[in-house]
Amino acid sequence: MTIGVLPDTMIQAMIARGEISAEPAIIPEQIQPASLDLRLGRVAYRVRASFLAGKGQRVETRLEDFEMHRMDLADGAVLEKGCVYLVPLMESLSLAEGVTAVANAKSSTGRLDLLTRLITDAGTEFDRIPEGYQGPLYAEICPRSFSVLVRPGMRLNQIRFRAGQAVLSDAELKILHQQEPLVDGPAVIDEGLGFSVDLRPESGDLVGYRAKPHSGVIDLDRIAHYPASDFWEEVRSDDGRIILDPGAFYILVSREAVTIPPDHAAEMAPYLAMVGEFRVHYAGFFDPGFGHGAAGGAGSRGVLEVRCHEAPFALEHGQIVGRLVYERMAEEPRQLYGAGIASNYQGQGLKLAKHFRMG
Repeated sequence: MTIGVLPDTMIQAMIARGEISAEPAIIPEQIQPASLDLRLGRVAYRVRASFLAGKGQRVETRLEDFEMHRMDLADGAVLEKGCVYLVPLMESLSLAEGVTAVANAKSSTGRLDLLTRLITDAGTEFDRIPEGYQGPLYAEICPRSFSVLVRPGMRLNQIRFRAGQAVLSDAELKILHQQEPLVDGPAVIDEGLGFSVDLRPESGDLVGYRAKPHSGVIDLDRIAHYPASDFWEEVRSDDGRIILDPGAFYILVSREAVTIPPDHAAEMAPYLAMVGEFRVHYAGFFDPGFGHGAAGGAGSRGVLEVRCHEAPFALEHGQIVGRLVYERMAEEPRQLYGAGIASNYQGQGLKLAKHFRMG
């Protein structure tokens, strides 16, 4: 098998071979250019703590130690802010040797501060699946800012498959940047492509949004339904600096517009653990074609989901807060991000999740 991230055509072949199975069957809308959306099953378990199965153990068995109560999702159920839930997914895997997988929250999930992680039988870390894994998949869900209404079949996280080592070295990344600019300015390349925060917008002083601490339930099926002002406070700055409050969740935007070439994919990762007492909520894969051919041809900016931790922290315009780790594709996907697949965030700037409407 060719080394790289497996594209949509190869994911379809895995489904046909039974390496990815589901009940009910996988639908075409789940297949993205370089990943597969995963669907919630029919039941959610409220658990008293987050957990991993651990070597040689099954999630189903460990659940007996942590379950508080279970909820039928068939008619919709509310996952409450601050609580931890475990939801069996409709999909299961039978991976071939040499193929590994990694999961991540979908963009809209991250923008709702909805912590969603994949766990597996015998798993010793979140969101990582070793070659040869055979078994069920589970989503651990912890709403951090808003309570949410969920139903079976909702897609909160996604999985990406890899054959071999696909990550580009810094030297390879520099060559790729020379061939096709990956960013609309100087490229800071250090274990990936660094990106910084934009706190000096071209017009006005709106630099981000902060989640309100007390708000209503969000039905994840409702698109452009909720007034943003009911859930978010505007964050403004006239000097290129904001103070992050401990525990608060912010939506900001990168200063750089980035491009993912059609034969590559990328994943957002933290920059340095000690860069400050905050974390960029790296809830996303960047699919092949993100920012490629976007309006103006200068890429798309990345939305940053930021949470401050121990103490108030002064965040400055242009401060590097994260990095994009680029990976080669095993082959170019049949369909690119934004090219007729209802991509919500192509050509984006500062933008909330698709569930909100402005004004």
